[in-house]
Amino acid sequence: MRILVIDDDAELCQLVADYLGPMGFTVESIHEGEPGAEAATSESWHAIVLDVMLPDIDGFEVLRRIREKSKVPVIMLTGRGEEVDRVVGLELGADDYLPKTFSSRELLARLRAVVRRAGWVSESAPTLPLKEIVIGPLRINPEAHTVVLDDRPMELTPAEFGLLLSLAKARGRVKTREQLIEEVADREWDVFDRAIDMHISTLRKKLGDDPKNPTFIKTVRGYGYQLIDPRR
Repeated sequence: MRILVIDDDAELCQLVADYLGPMGFTVESIHEGEPGAEAATSESWHAIVLDVMLPDIDGFEVLRRIREKSKVPVIMLTGRGEEVDRVVGLELGADDYLPKTFSSRELLARLRAVVRRAGWVSESAPTLPLKEIVIGPLRINPEAHTVVLDDRPMELTPAEFGLLLSLAKARGRVKTREQLIEEVADREWDVFDRAIDMHISTLRKKLGDDPKNPTFIKTVRGYGYQLIDPRR
């Protein structure tokens, strides 16, 4: 799998390449934002690891340019670990984030999770056809990773698609944040991590949903979220 690391820390990039190489990843590194954005949008990658702090343009601008052209999974690196960086990144379409103090094993787990959510499957893995899920005007194709609302295709990040698919499979049952985290993020999240809530918020905006009077995604206070059928 091809991974692009956009980070001005050459030593860190080399450590990542050395660790991921034996795990089946081909890692390429770029140390500035402008050429990083160009490579990210002009070549095919399974995932991108993107630092917020870059010497020319910041990682948020690089992410904006990526999302204008691609749905490739993006993991943001935040040197300061501040919540505002994580929130901005998630709102712009990042799929995950890591503080710069991450361990190699954690990076590997996060990469495998976002790549899996994006739909990359081993050629040797047996597959079964998955039926399209229809809920009112919403059609979700688990195999093609496409969503159509009122006959209009929706542009969703892998994380948003994973959340919507998880809620749709529950078919009206409430799913807790912990269940969504376990199923979609496939990793341990901090108790105070609001990433799921941020992804739900952006997903609602794309669905045209009003949180106070939801058509699709209902918040069940103190418990989690529920995808409801607008026809009922």
